[in-house]
Amino acid sequence: MLLVLDVSNRQTAVALFDADRSGPWWISTDPNRTADEVGLLLETLLRHRGVDPTRLRGAVLGSVVPALTRTVSQACARYLGLEPLVVGPGVRTGVRVRTDNPREVGPDRIANALAAFRRYGGPAVVVDFSSTTTFDAVSAQGDYLGSAIAPGLDMASGALAQRAAQLREVELLRPERVIGRNTVAAIQSGLVFGFAALVDGIAERMKSELGGGRVIATGPDVGPVQAEARSIDVVDPMLTLDGLHLIWELNAGEGSSR
Repeated sequence: MLLVLDVSNRQTAVALFDADRSGPWWISTDPNRTADEVGLLLETLLRHRGVDPTRLRGAVLGSVVPALTRTVSQACARYLGLEPLVVGPGVRTGVRVRTDNPREVGPDRIANALAAFRRYGGPAVVVDFSSTTTFDAVSAQGDYLGSAIAPGLDMASGALAQRAAQLREVELLRPERVIGRNTVAAIQSGLVFGFAALVDGIAERMKSELGGGRVIATGPDVGPVQAEARSIDVVDPMLTLDGLHLIWELNAGEGSSR
């Protein structure tokens, strides 16, 4: 059984891969947590799910929070007896990165590109609804070509509340209509329908540059937008975790087995 960890700025996704996939489960990302705190959280989560940590054969970690990369690695070593494979420079990914500075591309983006190409083919546009909303372009050959980055839904909602005195954060739900009849509905309309239009606009422009392709959406905040963005072809909540699993297999579990 393989433990897969995807540490993003707001949430950390946890999944298990064996004959079947289990998860994702979500833990809030806190860069101030110690290795002991993270280790206890992981061990408790696994045991709550009926998993004996000694059954784990390896672990793979993708992290975009440098302050937590070492912390999570230490937690896995102390509490699970595993040295995780940390996805980064020098790790085989099976993805050629055709950008100006490949080292700038986060492990989650590479994992998304790999999983999207393996599961759905190319060309493709991957839209990840997380702390930010990212659009990643994958060629017909599976190469990572580049991206567009926009604010995330949660970030945009928080910014409205912080920068506008009479507005507040609202629950990210689809309103009944575009024309909101109260402040909450108006904010929900702007966020949900506005982000749907953003997704459609960027995705269609990327597809035009790619010469076609499918649009695959993932991420914890995809829910409110997926039914409104006409360009989305597939919603795959496990895409990033699947990609990290594939990277682990490409490296034959180097540095992550017992």
